Amino acid sequence: MQRRRLLALAVLGAATLAAGGLAVSAGARAHGPSLPGLMTGKAPWPANNGALLRARLRAIGLPALGQEGTVLHTHQHLDIVVGRTLLPVPAGIGIDAHGAFITELHTHDTSGIIHVESPVRRTFTLGQFFDVWGLRFTRTCIGAYCAGRRKGLWVFVDAKRFRGDPRTIVLRSHEEIVVWYGVLSSIPVNKLPRTYPFPSGY
Repeated sequence: MQRRRLLALAVLGAATLAAGGLAVSAGARAHGPSLPGLMTGKAPWPANNGALLRARLRAIGLPALGQEGTVLHTHQHLDIVVGRTLLPVPAGIGIDAHGAFITELHTHDTSGIIHVESPVRRTFTLGQFFDVWGLRFTRTCIGAYCAGRRKGLWVFVDAKRFRGDPRTIVLRSHEEIVVWYGVLSSIPVNKLPRTYPFPSGY
């Protein structure tokens, strides 16, 4: 399975990233707006919810919902790789820790599956998901990892390289998105996953 091959490549020979690199900057900028609690440090990154999540939603113009929307319901899968280390996408992104509200873009578990559940039909983007998460994501950076010294940020959708601003990637049903920070020549482009085995009903 392509997913397993990617996991093997990401883990093979990789050192675990240091856990002490988390940095949260309330006034940092992400693609224009100042987002409360924006994480600009090294992985691993938490779900980053609580009061700062509600504040970010106000900043990016997304509602805090009392329940999951049912008009638009799609799923995408996200892999984040730094060097050759596959990083976890945490459970509970976009969900208030006390269950008071949920956002239209969220995660339920650590599978990397993004849930788009909205009460209205509209277009959502990868940049909006990262803004809900409160993780810096630009053309050149994810968290603390920014382009320089041959390393860059490379994004693939269904195993095809996306050459525009990755924040503008439209979240479509059953997309497989890979965000990879590192040297382009080291990325096994011909082995990147084209699909993801979503659970039945997704």
